[in-house]
Amino acid sequence: MTIYLLRHGKTLANEKRLFYGFTDLPLSQSGIQEIEELIAQGHYPPADMVFASGLLRARQTAGMICCDAEITKIPDLNEYNFGLFEMKSYDELKDRPDFQAWINDDTGLTECPCGESGQVFKQRVKRGFQSVLDETGRAGKKSALIVCHGGTIVRIMEWLFPDTRNYPEWQPDPGYGYSIFYTHGSPSSYHDI
Repeated sequence: MTIYLLRHGKTLANEKRLFYGFTDLPLSQSGIQEIEELIAQGHYPPADMVFASGLLRARQTAGMICCDAEITKIPDLNEYNFGLFEMKSYDELKDRPDFQAWINDDTGLTECPCGESGQVFKQRVKRGFQSVLDETGRAGKKSALIVCHGGTIVRIMEWLFPDTRNYPEWQPDPGYGYSIFYTHGSPSSYHDI
């Protein structure tokens, strides 16, 4: 089985470098153009099943890539919930003690105010990814495309391929991601797409 794991196209919040996860934004005009260009270049491999997070930007990207396919929403693959930090820049947040406590937490136990902790996020994403594997296996399909989010992809790749790359190295650009190859039910290798 092969899982194609892609980050959604660019949004205005990406362009402004804002913290955002649960804020449900559409693709920006430049994000739409970039995905259209990648489609025209044949960048995206065909898949037997298509999944997306529950957020508009992921569903919109999946719909552009696989226009005739049924897209199954998996809300557990939504991006991190930044709570009160949503739609704010680093400069707006850097002097807040609660932001400093969260950003300097190595345990993943500190929650964003009104958001979630890193540990809760990891468990949610793991559950969502496993549901894709289960559904693809039950349907007897050989490949699936998942369109989700940068943070979500990082957590999946850290889980499947531990000690291979660090957090920023796993983060794909909008519209890019990974092909994950399974052998005998276990992830055996990956490559960038």
